[in-house]
Parts: sequence; structure tokens; C-alpha cells
Amino acid sequence: MGHRDGHGFVVRDDGQPDIYLPPNEMRAVLHRDRVRVRVVRHDRRGRPEGRVTEILQRSDAPIIGRLLFEHGVWLVAPEDKRYGQDVLIPKGATGAAQSGQVVVVELTEPPALYGQPVGRVKEVLGDIDDPGMEIEIAVRKYGVPHQFSEAAMAEARALPDKVRAVDRRGRIDLTDVPLVTIDGEDARDFDDAVYCEPARVGRGKGWRLLVAIADVSHYVRNGSPLDVDAYDRATSVYFPRRVIPMLPEKLSNGLCSLNPGVDRLCMVCDMLIDAKGQVQAYQFYPAVMHSHQRFTYTEVAAILQNTRGPLAQRHAALVPHLLHLHDVYRALLAAREARGAVDLETVETQIVCDEAGRIERIEPRTRTEAHRLIEEAMLAANVCAAEFIAAHHHPALYRVHERPAPDKLEVLREYLKAVGVTATLPDMPSPRDFQAIAKATAERPDAPQIHQMLLRSMQQAMYSPHNVGHFGLAFDAYTHFTSPIRRYPDLLVHRVIKALLKDERYHLPMLPTPGEAQAKLTKRLQERGASDAMQRTRGRPTNEVLGWEAAGLHCSANERRADEASRDVEAWLKCKYMRERLGEEFTGTVTAVTSFGLFVTLDALYVEGLVHITELGGEYFRYDERRQELRGERTGARFTLGSKVTVQVSRVDLDGRRIDFRLVRDAQMAVSEGRAVVAGEPAEFDEGDDGRGPVRRARRTERSTRAAGDGASDSGKRGGKKARAAAPGRAAVPATARSGAKPRAASPTGAQSASVLGPSARGRRGGRPRR
Repeated sequence: MGHRDGHGFVVRDDGQPDIYLPPNEMRAVLHRDRVRVRVVRHDRRGRPEGRVTEILQRSDAPIIGRLLFEHGVWLVAPEDKRYGQDVLIPKGATGAAQSGQVVVVELTEPPALYGQPVGRVKEVLGDIDDPGMEIEIAVRKYGVPHQFSEAAMAEARALPDKVRAVDRRGRIDLTDVPLVTIDGEDARDFDDAVYCEPARVGRGKGWRLLVAIADVSHYVRNGSPLDVDAYDRATSVYFPRRVIPMLPEKLSNGLCSLNPGVDRLCMVCDMLIDAKGQVQAYQFYPAVMHSHQRFTYTEVAAILQNTRGPLAQRHAALVPHLLHLHDVYRALLAAREARGAVDLETVETQIVCDEAGRIERIEPRTRTEAHRLIEEAMLAANVCAAEFIAAHHHPALYRVHERPAPDKLEVLREYLKAVGVTATLPDMPSPRDFQAIAKATAERPDAPQIHQMLLRSMQQAMYSPHNVGHFGLAFDAYTHFTSPIRRYPDLLVHRVIKALLKDERYHLPMLPTPGEAQAKLTKRLQERGASDAMQRTRGRPTNEVLGWEAAGLHCSANERRADEASRDVEAWLKCKYMRERLGEEFTGTVTAVTSFGLFVTLDALYVEGLVHITELGGEYFRYDERRQELRGERTGARFTLGSKVTVQVSRVDLDGRRIDFRLVRDAQMAVSEGRAVVAGEPAEFDEGDDGRGPVRRARRTERSTRAAGDGASDSGKRGGKKARAAAPGRAAVPATARSGAKPRAASPTGAQSASVLGPSARGRRGGRPRR
């Protein structure tokens, strides 16, 4: 894995710590090459440094970059800075490309110790400022399949445009049931529809809740060209103003989408839920439905707030059903709280672009009762699907979320102790323990930072045939059933349920051979942090189980790939957005603290950038991992999570997706005078404190703060690291370089986690540079 600063890391097959490669060892290799290395030394912290002894396999991934003509030589500067060398293009190998255009390069000669790599232009993407260029780059940079095979398109074209009489056979007719879809304003594919009515459950009151999901499996047959392409993609990829769908548009936006006013095939989870929010009975069956209305979240929220308003009057026939949905939602929410599920609200943002693809504004997404209503209904259906499959002992893909790892728990304990949270976490914590801390600290002014650390301690959710439960949601069994248009695991779950309804067994199209596949899967489970519990559940896997493991790892990896590509595009757009604001000053909040500086998110723009440690003033700063703070040794000035600062946009690196801030003069003077800001309030220092004595706790005002989580990243690996900040006017030498640390450019909070809430879970970043 190359690094933009010229060095690299070897990611070991055995899952052991990465091996550092100095720049001279990276001359003959490129990012993504497979190599054999020999460890030649260890640094002061015991981290290995290696020497490449053999290049086992060259990466065949294309390189994307800008074609340049310099000093009579054509070359391509890679857009991904992890490729540390420019690619030489021989005369005549540039094709129709012109200087300055973005191109895709295929290597014809690999790099050598004293020679640059050589390649030819394979594809011309266009000019760097063309609308949508950032997406064209991302899909190729991350290897996202963006063109369907001709066989798949031919199969899609042969499908009917509407539901036929033959398709209705063996299905329950629900066309007279007023099912409705509730989605965002910009949604184009509708996976799910809902309906609720009061019902008697046992001797008490309850509800009958129907969750109807598009029956994609009826049209995408096992092992067909459409199925092969869908498996290769594994998920739809969402960018601002564009979607790379898992299925061709004829299916995703047409035949499979539960559009209003037309009949559609669906799979139904029909549930009876009691007054306590417990599912007392459920059944699955194929059906034909007719969506009676396409609602948006905004519309449903408005109707629930004012059932006599103009919008409610316009949909008077459907308002009672929406009220029933709201009633069952409140019961399900009570059940969620009773089982102790972790509920940490994250601040999510959306980018609003103009017609040319430029950012107009970045705004937070507002979660309404309508969002939560649909979320709880989908969770209930997903749990029923998992229980149904588990009861029949049929292999399938579960959505598993394991307990926090011991090392992350220890970091969390130290942090909670440092900030004065008295609650303790046992060695085997339950979701209820995390939720108790979240509730106990909800009124503290530093609640967002505490909840952020709670979320960072969580593991990533993934797909696996081994059901070890979902920690964050506090479910013994959980899977994904509700989005087969955009997630391949959901399509597999549908196929398994259909097979079980027919007393049959579903078989994956292709199964690996046990030998080599077993070794690779074991290695990848270790790399992805699979716990001992998951390893024990594997036992002696059969060929069938190996196939499901391979499918789970493939879907999990492609989910991460989609997240990374989406974040890359958002980072590109934000950099272009901030390039027009160079020199402007903004207030912001410290959202991550590392040994090499502070990551600050601007309050008004929701854009994150780095204040390097060399910008903090002329003294040494010590990084305290326990407190998540940088503290000046001379003045005792402290910067911690939640600190309020005023920064100036000093540099924007579009290619590196990097925004640099500097503290404005007033803030620098405050630091030099021994004043800093902690969790939004000015800190108070002992007179004559030289940074080594005790520092009195900052004064805080009592105020209610909405809990916000911000990522599943490590926020640093070292504690007590000393770093010197350059005085104004002096050369800014990264202090961490003097102590053997290697500052990374990417933000630790750039990888946010949604693993607690189900669909996605993002990667770990921060601390020692790894990628």
C-alpha cells in the first residue's frame, strides 16, 4: 500500500502488523503489487521495517491521471497519490488524448530501481473541470463496475414491461391493500412499501404490519448474466447527482421498483405486533401489490404533525393508515429501548449541487419521525427474516456486528475515566452498558465527543453465514431482507426464503474448492478482525459453507469499496468548493485529535480540514491518547475533542483530497497566553503553570446537547508523544517526523460508521499512517 509521501506499507497475508517500506524500497514497486519482504529492523516502538526481496505479482489495475507534456516528454501524473511515480508515455501511445486531459493508463513496463514505469493511454475521460469528472475518476480508481455486460443488457431488454398474468400464479393478491412507499425526495427506486392496521394479538390490542419488498429474485435468476453482474457489483453506489446501480435501469427504476399506480411483484413479511412492540407471529409469502401513494419523508412528517392540514386533507383516505404506522412505530421504539439497543445519533450531511455539478451548499440531513418509522418497520422485517432462516438451519448471509474489541474497549475506558465519566464497562459489555453511558452523559456539554468515542469503539458490521448476532441493535439474529434492488445479500436472502417456503434448499451458483479457498477465507477473516466466536462457529466448513463465506466477504468488501468511492467524490467536491474560499476565516469544532495535529469541521459549511501541529504555536505539544488532547508543555494550552477554534483556509490540494487550515492570529495568541478552548468553553489555568503542573477543569455551562457519533476510526495509537510546533515565521517541519511518526493526510473522521444502525459500516482510520 503506497503512501502519498513516498513510503509504503506491506499488508501481510497472516494479518500481522503492516511492514513499513522506506521511499527507496518503493522505487521498483507500485501500490497494489504483491511482494515478498524481509524485515531488516524495528523502530523504537517495535514496528517492523522491511526490504523487498521479490515481486510476486504486478497489479493489473489501471492508473488514472492527467496527461502532461513536459520538456519534450509525455507523462501521466497519477490522480491517486499512493502511486508514487509518474508514468512515462512513449510518443504515439497517447492516442487521441491532449495535454491536461484526464486519462486511463495501462502499464506496458513496470518500474525498476532506476527507471520509471511506462504505459499507454487506454481511455480518455475528458478535461479535469468537466461536470461529473470526479465520479468518472472514482469508479475507475476504486474498480467499481460501471458498465453492464452485453449479455446482462440483452436479458434485461427481453424482460416484460409490466406484470403478466403468468407472473401472478401462486401469489397472494394484495392490490386492494393500501400499501404506500415512503422515501426521500430524490429517490428513484422503491424497494419497500408498508401498511398497518389495528389487530387483536392474543387477549390484547396490537397491530398487523405488512412490509412488502420488491421481488427482484423473480426476474434475476440464479446464475444468469444479470445475476453475475449484480454479484460483481454487490451494491449500488450513490454519488451526488448520480447512482451506479446494481441492476439495469429497466429493473431498478422500472419493473422491480414499487412505483405508484402500477402492479408489482413483491415478497411480504406479514407481522402481528403486540402493544409492547414484540412480534408475536409472522409469515412470508409472495404477492402482487399496487402502491397507492408515493410519499416522501417530509410529507409523512407533516401529516403526522398536523392531521387536519391541507396535505392531510389531500390524502384523507390514507391518513388513518399512517397514524396506525406511527402507533406501531412507537411500540417498536419502546421495545428497542427495553432491549438496550445502542442509539447514537450521527450528524449526516448531504451535498446539494447545481446543474453543472458544483456544490451549492452542504446541509445536515434532518431525521424526522417518518425516517424512524420506516427504519423500525424495516428492522422488524429483517429480524423476522433472520429468525425464519435460522429456525430452518439453512445457510444464508446474516448481518453480524460483533462486540467491541478488547483494545478498543481499553482506549474507551481510559478516555471515559479521563473526562470524569464514572460508569464502568465490563470485559464483556452488553449494548445496554453502552446505551446507559449515552443516556447518563446526554446532558453534558461534551456529550457529542463522548458519544463519538462510544461509536469509534464499535466494530464494523459485515456479512457472514455465521450468526453471532448484532451487538449495536441488540438482536440475536439479524439479516438484510428489505433492499434487494440495491444490495445483493438481500437478493440472496429472498432466494433462501423462497426455497424454504417450497421445502427446498437454495444453492449458490458457484462453490469454491475447499483447499486454497479455505486458507484464503481464514486469512481474510483474520484481516477483517473476525472474533474468536466467529472463528469457533466455523468448525469444519463444508464446501457449501465456504461458498457462503466467500459471498459474505465479497459483499462486505464491495460495500466498503462503494463507501470509499462515495467519500472520495464528496472529498473532491468539497475541495473544489473550498478552493474558492482560500484565505477566508471560519469557526469550527475539533472533531479528531492526533499526534500530528487537529482535524476541524467548519460549523457553517460542514467541511473538515487539518490544522497541522506546526500551526499551533512555538512550543512542544504532548499528545494524550487517554484524554484525546494535545497539550502545550510550556503554557498548558490544550486542544481536545469539541474545542471551538477559528481557522483560516490556507491550502487546498484537489489531487490529495486535502484541506489545510491554520489557526487565526487571535487563536494563536490565546495559545501563547495560556488560553485554549475545551468543549466549547474557555479553559482556566493555574497562574505560573508551565504545562507540567495540574490544570484546573474547564468551566462548563449546563446545556442539553444532541448525541452525535462520528466514525469507527481509531483516533491514534500513541500516548504521551511529544511534538514541537514551529514558531511563526520558522520553517514548518512536521514534529512527528523527528520522533519516527509518519503523519497521514487523511482525516480520522473521514470514515464514519453506521454499523450500529445496520446497512453500512465504515473503515478504521487514524493514528499511525496505514494507507
